[in-house]
Amino acid sequence: MRNYLLPLALCGSLLLTLGCGGDAATTASAPPATDDTAVADAHDHPTEGPHHGTLVELGSDEYHVEVIHDATSVTAYILDHSAKKAVPIAAKEVTINLVHNGTPEQFKLIASPEATDPSGQSSRFVLADAELVEHLDDEASSPKLSVTIEGTPFTGKIELSHDHSGHAH
Repeated sequence: MRNYLLPLALCGSLLLTLGCGGDAATTASAPPATDDTAVADAHDHPTEGPHHGTLVELGSDEYHVEVIHDATSVTAYILDHSAKKAVPIAAKEVTINLVHNGTPEQFKLIASPEATDPSGQSSRFVLADAELVEHLDDEASSPKLSVTIEGTPFTGKIELSHDHSGHAH
């Protein structure tokens, strides 16, 4: 009986020593868990576009759309992941879907290429429609922008700032 206890005790001791020692070394050398990544992402995430408009995130921050409007028209600019550089796309239109008085409505902003956009592509889309402007300013309308970029459909929620100090209606 004694012959069995000694090897068993040695194996048990070895497992405990290696198990505890390995975990302790790993735990001691591992950096403390922090949320610095989330803080850095929050600081790196743009808050407005190059035209000082509202940003709409598309996908997992793959693209952004900057939405600006005055009293009679709405313009959408397709931007890169950093929301700084224009991204011309082959689409002929982008769509804004919203709900007004319980009824779904759809508005199509038509391609209006910038002078620097390649032929057949546009990074700017425009619609002159005071009704759309009014609906975008209605917090209950829940507007969403839809666009297809390189064959991939994207949809993003438009959350306009309702501070009207910069423009009049």
